[in-house]
Amino acid sequence: MEKVYHIYAREECLYNNLSEEQFNHTWETLKGMVGLMKTDYKLEDLSYEECSRPLGVGTVNTGEPIGEDSY
Repeated sequence: MEKVYHIYAREECLYNNLSEEQFNHTWETLKGMVGLMKTDYKLEDLSYEECSRPLGVGTVNTGEPIGEDSY
């Protein structure tokens, strides 16, 4: 299983299906932006969800497709 993350601001999904590396970078950036910039959001409005999905599902390169060659 592969971990993916979704980031929310108040119940609106801002980012979905982030890898752990993408999540860590994006989460820290968002927290900094909310603290520094004048926005309608507060730090308490940010949340995230950690999900698991089977490896290869929803990714760009999942390896060879199942079945025989088409040529």
